[in-house]
Amino acid sequence: MASRGGKETSKLKQNLEDTLDRLMVQLTDLEVAKAELEPEEYEDTRKETMDQLKEFQVSLAKLAKGNMSLVDDIGAMQLAIQAAVSQAFKTPEVIRMFAKREPGQLRARIAEMERDVKIGKISKEMQIEQTVEILTALRSLGEQISSEEANFLAKHSTAQLDEFEKVSDNVGAGVLKTAGSSVKAASAQ
Repeated sequence: MASRGGKETSKLKQNLEDTLDRLMVQLTDLEVAKAELEPEEYEDTRKETMDQLKEFQVSLAKLAKGNMSLVDDIGAMQLAIQAAVSQAFKTPEVIRMFAKREPGQLRARIAEMERDVKIGKISKEMQIEQTVEILTALRSLGEQISSEEANFLAKHSTAQLDEFEKVSDNVGAGVLKTAGSSVKAASAQ
């Protein structure tokens, strides 16, 4: 019996997720190797990766217009790419967890960073920046944040993150919830 495009849709979603993961790993690796690279080499490589993300975003937009069965999944990925391209989120790991709608892992990352600051693995500034990114991502995913977290966010948020949050609100919580569920379901298979 014909799959009526089900297998093809599943394969396309997997390919899209793989591409997004590859680009996020590329950004992560670049940040890790930043100290070893010449500033010009770092900037050129980062620009190339950001250009690839922009091209990927254009491709997703075209797919979203042409295939309604993928609209929700692609919308969530587009939002994650938009965050990367607009530089609202600077941490590829946060972008990847946001794209895959993994609030549990995002919250676990906050706890990890608190531990890492205590042992001197990361600076307090880096911890604050990433915590703000994660809390913004959680709120954009429709997750509840505590009043303490909301106050922290209000105190440390940047204009880029505020703008991203406004755009993500326009996408609609329903789209993100459906997209996240579909991506998680596809990942579990």
